[in-house]
Amino acid sequence: MGEVLLVLAVFAACAVESVEALTIVLAVGLTRGWRSAVQGTLVALVVLGALVAALGPALRVVPLDALRLVVGGLLLVFGLGWLRKAILRASGLKALHDEDAIFARERAAAAAANSRSRASVPDWYAFTLSFKGVLLEGLEVVFIVLTFGANQGHIDLAVIGAAAAVVSVAAAGFAVRGPLARVPENTLKFGVGVMLTGFGLFWGAEGAGAHWPGNDAALPVVLVCVLAGALGAVAALRSDQPERERIAA
Repeated sequence: MGEVLLVLAVFAACAVESVEALTIVLAVGLTRGWRSAVQGTLVALVVLGALVAALGPALRVVPLDALRLVVGGLLLVFGLGWLRKAILRASGLKALHDEDAIFARERAAAAAANSRSRASVPDWYAFTLSFKGVLLEGLEVVFIVLTFGANQGHIDLAVIGAAAAVVSVAAAGFAVRGPLARVPENTLKFGVGVMLTGFGLFWGAEGAGAHWPGNDAALPVVLVCVLAGALGAVAALRSDQPERERIAA
């Protein structure tokens, strides 16, 4: 069960980050040409792959309890940040993430930028923007792969989940030649926030010396409790909005 949830959590989280990186690369490629955009993307992927290859073995020598405590704390902070934004979006207090609007904004900026070449890169702006977009979103993917994989002793499974997400999103994006606006990204972010928070609580408690009833079998229960709490927060915020509107009026 733990290994299945590991792959699913990594896949979902990496899919969200891949959609955001794909939006940038597509906007640049469709507006300014694909050669430099692909070059920037490939260089960023090489850098990210090198980070996983370098840091993955190093994390294996860290004592398991210490690793789980640190990883659990980091995932809890990271996951609560995602979950907070997802709750605000679901309750209507924050605008939904709109890939179409982001795509249009990136295309407009790409069309307005000047073009210049450097070395073997014909369009340095397209190269740089694609490189930065993939690298910044990819760093979160690397964080997820390393923390999930090292903590469970299965970096290979985490890499498989991340690779499957990246390939699936890239194939879908280049097939439709546009942003994946139909992907329920806001729902995915809500689910990923729940999973990261749940895993953080579970591993952090284990690292601190706690023992869960049933060991890994308790993880789904923790995730359900986090989900119930998040949905309860959404319901409470939604019910409170009419009162706020009356006060504001």
